[in-house]
Amino acid sequence: MSKTPLTVRGEQLLQDELKRLKSEDRPRVIASIAEAREHGDLKENAEYHAAREEQGFIEGRIADIEGKLSNSQVIDVTKLPQNGKIVFGVTVDLVDVDTEEELSYRIVGEDEADVKAGLIAFSTPIARALLGKEEGEEVAVQVPGGTRRLEVLEVHYK
Repeated sequence: MSKTPLTVRGEQLLQDELKRLKSEDRPRVIASIAEAREHGDLKENAEYHAAREEQGFIEGRIADIEGKLSNSQVIDVTKLPQNGKIVFGVTVDLVDVDTEEELSYRIVGEDEADVKAGLIAFSTPIARALLGKEEGEEVAVQVPGGTRRLEVLEVHYK
């Protein structure tokens, strides 16, 4: 199985969430379950069932994060050669050749993607078209609205 790429920021976000789940959320739910058990009959105890369900979600998320972290390869773009080539983790300034709209995207892992924040997953059509390109190159990207022609203005390794 191949490693999943993750930025330094993405790894930190997952580590922070894992720490919160283990040190805050898990103990809180365990205390809720214990308190609900003290109320007696568990068959008709809605608090108990809700707490157990929440515990299941928390344990599932902990397992999910631990799996992602163990199967990830953290890529620090600040340590890569800054040669203007688009690779995973870089921020790319683009211009739409037809509309002259300027865009800026950072190519990140699947879990970090947030298009509204300018973070696109490396598996998206735009990111796949851009990977390996250099400053000054033009790419044609097939998107749901048709074909978009984008010119690479600048690549930032931050």
